[in-house]
Amino acid sequence: MNLGTPLDEAIRTKSDYFKFLKEMGILTIQDLLFYFPRAYEDLSHFKRVAEVKDGEVVTLQGVLKTLRNERTRTRKTITRGLFCDDGGSAIACVWFNQPHLIRMVPVNAEVVVSGKVARSYGSTGAVRSYGSMGGDLTLQNPEVELKKEAQIHTGRLVPVYPQHERITSKWLRTKIHPLLYLTKDLPEILPDFIREREKLMSRSEAVREIHFPTSEGSQTFASLQLKKAKDRLAYDELFLLQLRAVMAKRAWQQSGLAVKTTRTIPLDVELVKRFFKSLPFTPTGAQKVAIYEILKDMGKPFPMMRLLEGDVGSGKTIVAFMAMLAAVSAGFQVVLMAPTEVLARQHFGTIQRLLDGFGAGLGMDKACLVPTIPAPALLIGSMKTAEKHAVMNGLKDGTIFIVVGTHALIQEDVQFRQLGLAVIDEQHRFGVKQRDMLIAHGGPHVLNMTATPIPRTLAMVAYGDQDLSVLNEMPSGRQTIITKVVPPEHVGTVHRFVADKIRKKEQVFVICPLIDESDVLEVKSVKREFEHLQKEVFPEFRVSMLHGKLKSSEKEAVMQSFVEGTTDILVSTSVIEVGIDVPNATMMLIEGADRFGLSQLHQFRGRVGRGKQQSYCFLYTQSNSAAAFARLKAMTEFSDGFRLAEMDLKLRGPGEVYGVRQSGIPDFKLATLSDGVLVARIRKTAEELLDEDLYLDRYPMLKKAIQA
Repeated sequence: MNLGTPLDEAIRTKSDYFKFLKEMGILTIQDLLFYFPRAYEDLSHFKRVAEVKDGEVVTLQGVLKTLRNERTRTRKTITRGLFCDDGGSAIACVWFNQPHLIRMVPVNAEVVVSGKVARSYGSTGAVRSYGSMGGDLTLQNPEVELKKEAQIHTGRLVPVYPQHERITSKWLRTKIHPLLYLTKDLPEILPDFIREREKLMSRSEAVREIHFPTSEGSQTFASLQLKKAKDRLAYDELFLLQLRAVMAKRAWQQSGLAVKTTRTIPLDVELVKRFFKSLPFTPTGAQKVAIYEILKDMGKPFPMMRLLEGDVGSGKTIVAFMAMLAAVSAGFQVVLMAPTEVLARQHFGTIQRLLDGFGAGLGMDKACLVPTIPAPALLIGSMKTAEKHAVMNGLKDGTIFIVVGTHALIQEDVQFRQLGLAVIDEQHRFGVKQRDMLIAHGGPHVLNMTATPIPRTLAMVAYGDQDLSVLNEMPSGRQTIITKVVPPEHVGTVHRFVADKIRKKEQVFVICPLIDESDVLEVKSVKREFEHLQKEVFPEFRVSMLHGKLKSSEKEAVMQSFVEGTTDILVSTSVIEVGIDVPNATMMLIEGADRFGLSQLHQFRGRVGRGKQQSYCFLYTQSNSAAAFARLKAMTEFSDGFRLAEMDLKLRGPGEVYGVRQSGIPDFKLATLSDGVLVARIRKTAEELLDEDLYLDRYPMLKKAIQA
């Protein structure tokens, strides 16, 4: 046998178990060896029967003096036994629906048992006749294992695995342990210098120890071995991830170098000064740093790939516009791409205002500074064919320098004379082909933007192929959104408050966790809440509904109606757009708020507070959970999205917070993101290795692991 041997050739078990293993993604011996425990039960401390107490989980050594099966009235089997230790004490054992124990465990053989002690009020005559100190205590459903040199179910740190309904931890331990000798064939993927520098255990030893830590008679030693194994295998996960990210980044840069026409855009300090002078406010320190980082990158001979992340209202558009000015002033075209038409129209209006302000703020025609900037263009799917063709012709012949639109901008029939910069808002909303399409346009610089606050450590993992700029300061004068947790008895008060605000021409978002009603979950749905608010609570106002089952055109129409102010209340699921600017929207009502994480609640809250009026966020909950209340209370105390994101990451983990598939964050088996220093060190090591050997030709095992 070898690591690649299919399990149906390697182990003996019931035929349907192979189907269950396939459902778990376990097909070969190597798959089974890399199915790691989720936890460990410490059953290494032996006690005597005379020392056991009610409610304890204990491990005992001795013999089973008796063992018999009994049938109940409901035709189930109870197995009863009498366990005795060498101190002369006995305790009753009872197992439910395990009649096979009679065949598996010989009477009077040395065994180790581990289980929970409970008080029994049934017959304990056999125990008393033995002179037991156990009295009426019983071991209930204990693990029982014949005494041998290497225990696997008792008497050690016992691995507990993620379980299928039929594939139990005990079954997995029984099948994995005899195959551990094959770990010797696991190839070492880390270069020796990294293992030595990081003081890491070998890969083969780590896989052995992660399942059954070596004790050498000491629980402390076993715990140390387990930690070393986890550290090594977690390092592998993070290192492979960072290597792939850095390689993708280098490939993007190489694609730009392969293009004959360079996209190098020199840093024009005077242009930056003039832009700052034209603004009616002073940019924050974080904005200035981000602008410098971006312009410096654009001055390099290979294309930039940078992520600009900042909380709602932190001023990402100002930073992006400065980059756009720099590109256009150097003679290049610029695209700003948004995920929806509503957001694209909003960006288009902002760019128009900034361009007008750039010239007017300096008391001169903007063409005096950037002589080739005509008016920006808009390209979206709902435009008429003639309008689209006019824009596409302008992009192809170079008469249009700035275009704002949706993914329609990267279709095959859209051609640019010389695209220098692509600004992509909420970049995670676009498909993976986006980058390939941009390469086809000459490998422009790319600035991705997101309003989702992501802790730096997490960003290094999720967006490791990009450099990172963070806007962690808010412009002065921005109002804090008043946030309140609303118990059921105070909902009427909130509704009266909301009605008063609507009469003053203010608008309201209502967020619900579900689209349709659920018989299982006691939370409100969009459809039911829409009907309830429209007919019973706010019949005098205009209420609309938005959810994921609507067609794209229907979603756009509903959202546009709200933006234009022809809708007073918008009832929606979480599909509502990040970044939508509705200055009159001053109230956010979130039903079932305890069902959302902090990061998502903060994103919802960011839809309001964009105008001059004071804004409010009301969190509705019917939960009595202390943990849920603590999370919601954090929303009332903190307005910093990055702080809330850090809290959410610690409470729920990256997969739960951001959605593994959507964010690109991997589903780690062992690695965590709590150690930012380690993540940064691994990133630096990956960069050093690829600086010396970009294609890993000297490390074939590592190269193979990267491609797996």
